Amino acid sequence: MTKIREIFTSIQGEGPYVGQRQLFVRFCGCNLHCKYCDTDFDVDKSEDYTPKKLLEVINSSGEQYMVSLTGGEPLMSVKFLKEFLPLLREQGHKVYLETNGTLPDNLAEVIDFVDIVSADIKLESASGMALDKEKCKRFFQIGAKKEIFAKVVFNEHIEDSEISTVAEIVKPVNSEIILQPQMKGNDFAVSVPKCEEVFNKFLKIYNKVRIIPQVHKFLNVR
Repeated sequence: MTKIREIFTSIQGEGPYVGQRQLFVRFCGCNLHCKYCDTDFDVDKSEDYTPKKLLEVINSSGEQYMVSLTGGEPLMSVKFLKEFLPLLREQGHKVYLETNGTLPDNLAEVIDFVDIVSADIKLESASGMALDKEKCKRFFQIGAKKEIFAKVVFNEHIEDSEISTVAEIVKPVNSEIILQPQMKGNDFAVSVPKCEEVFNKFLKIYNKVRIIPQVHKFLNVR
């Protein structure tokens, strides 16, 4: 059993699958405390689910979904996921894991039952926390068994050394980098010239890079 904050269908607003309809399962709790986090994953507003109960809710519409496991941090519920994900895959649903990329051992326990991994690389200039580069490298090496891409939230304070570190992490697995300008509410917190500057600096050292803002905020949907 694990605590789920909410279950809903919407469009994917981030990354290379932006605009696609997905079913979102928001897990409670996170092992990080990023300065820019604006997600409500309050345990007090959650409900307890068994794997069977959650599967019943997802199957209740009779549709097949790409199911986005988001949070919070879904990999904190790895014991639940080990039981739940095989059941979900058996029903024909695809599994899209949204994760902060800091729990490689937990990822290793469930990677065989995941289709797509959206993994953050948390820059200290944006998150306020030091990045464990070696742990992050290991996470991407494990995730590369399936489709994986890096999501990098940045602001005006991004350092050139951070750009180099991100490229160093993803190059061994040839992962795409999705640059995501930090938002303040529904507005950009990064100037357009700065976005262009950061994008071009990445492209000079790594060519699999795109810049995609949080589209769901512009559309005013969850």
